[in-house]
Amino acid sequence: MLLFEAGMSSSSSGLENQIFQYIDLHQNEFIQTLKEWVAVESDSIQPGLRQEVIRMVELTADRLRALGATVELVKLGSHKLSDGQSLLLPPLILAELGKDPQKPTVCFYGHVDVQPAKKEDGWKTDPYTLTEIDGNLYGRGATDNKGPVLAWINAVESFRALQLDIPVNLKFIIEGMEEAGSLGLEEIIKKENQRFFSDVDFIVISDNLWLSNRKPALTYGTRGNICFSVEVRCGERDLHSGSFGGIIHEPMTDLIALLDSLVDTSGRILIPGVYDDVASLLEEEKKLYEAIEFDIEEHKNNSGVKKFLYDTKEEILMHLWRYPSLSIHGIEGAFHEPGIKTVIPARVIGKFSIRQVPHMDISIGEHQVIKYLEDVFSKRNSPNKLKVSVPISAMPWLANINDPLYTAARKAIKTVFGQDPEMIRDGSTIPIAQTFQNITRKSVMMLPVGAADDGEHSQKEKISRHNYIQGTKLFATLFLEIAKLPGKLQETSNTTTTN
Repeated sequence: MLLFEAGMSSSSSGLENQIFQYIDLHQNEFIQTLKEWVAVESDSIQPGLRQEVIRMVELTADRLRALGATVELVKLGSHKLSDGQSLLLPPLILAELGKDPQKPTVCFYGHVDVQPAKKEDGWKTDPYTLTEIDGNLYGRGATDNKGPVLAWINAVESFRALQLDIPVNLKFIIEGMEEAGSLGLEEIIKKENQRFFSDVDFIVISDNLWLSNRKPALTYGTRGNICFSVEVRCGERDLHSGSFGGIIHEPMTDLIALLDSLVDTSGRILIPGVYDDVASLLEEEKKLYEAIEFDIEEHKNNSGVKKFLYDTKEEILMHLWRYPSLSIHGIEGAFHEPGIKTVIPARVIGKFSIRQVPHMDISIGEHQVIKYLEDVFSKRNSPNKLKVSVPISAMPWLANINDPLYTAARKAIKTVFGQDPEMIRDGSTIPIAQTFQNITRKSVMMLPVGAADDGEHSQKEKISRHNYIQGTKLFATLFLEIAKLPGKLQETSNTTTTN
């Protein structure tokens, strides 16, 4: 068993080496705990598994109590299902360890619920049995987000086991409904802003991935998302195409025309005004893209596609991070089973979303899309009824990469991995980052430990042994680096807020 990874900086202090050695020697124990956590089917999407989600939250709370943390399980009430029934929400964990006024306070956010997973979906292994193959730990939740949550806990446990003083005060906010929209979370953050978050200096989120499979990253921005539902209805019941085909305006034909009008073949959104508020590309930002080591072929392999819309590294990254995109996700109400059913659906619903970028306004975006679809539909002279709605939306997020928290994280990454991190954005939407930043006004950072090929939400979700153990070291080192930051931390933080 290796005590120190080859990439470890030779300048690591004796204290760091002591911690790293402990983590290496106990890595199998850390993996065993992850195996126990993955075995809990904490799927927050399926109502029948809600008790498993609650059990997972309680297991996490017990783990934090074992570290000596004070744990509060906040009741969030219940929510209504589509059939009208009410279902209890899992409690939210608020925990703290240490109240030394001379130390900075770091709050970690994570979630312990997972996406649905079944062996028959295409998994090669049981999704709820953590399985190690070629150094990779496969299982639902391994990287999203049980592995990173445990890596943070493992880092704290290492200090405790070695009887070392933890150089920062720690707080934890851990939920069980992230995959289902974080129901009730924002209200609690608002409610606790003047209590639980009042003495927090920094908030760290580890719920995303690196850009590559090998090089660590720091994330300073994410896109937002507006989800649209487009309903076209012609009558009250489905019709036989032999009896009515050719004499009515079919809803599916209208819907396909509407969806086809949204983007062109190059991926450019055709809705007027969508790009008006996109920030101009500054030279400082352009240099960040140029410096990133991005393997286009590796990214293609991770996605399983043969060709992207763009050919250069800079174009691809910019269209993933700093430009909006529109994706069509599906059609509800149409026949989708194997075989042929010669029916004309009476009502179909198209679903698509626009990933927004900083400076784009959600309300303006909603208005632009609805007006455009109504204009396109009116030109078809169809007697069918059109209804456009927005079931969910989330704002983009952007942080200041010169913030002291990012400085500390860069140093920690250099110590653990022996190289500077990529400064990246994330093309997906992680609403909690913007929520924390807007409400608490604290410094927020996303610090991923998973690699680009971890397959979160897929049938091959995993985290490598290397990333899980090195991630534990990274969090431990981050505590040490944050403690070295000078001045009044509350005054040095300079966040950038969008929308």
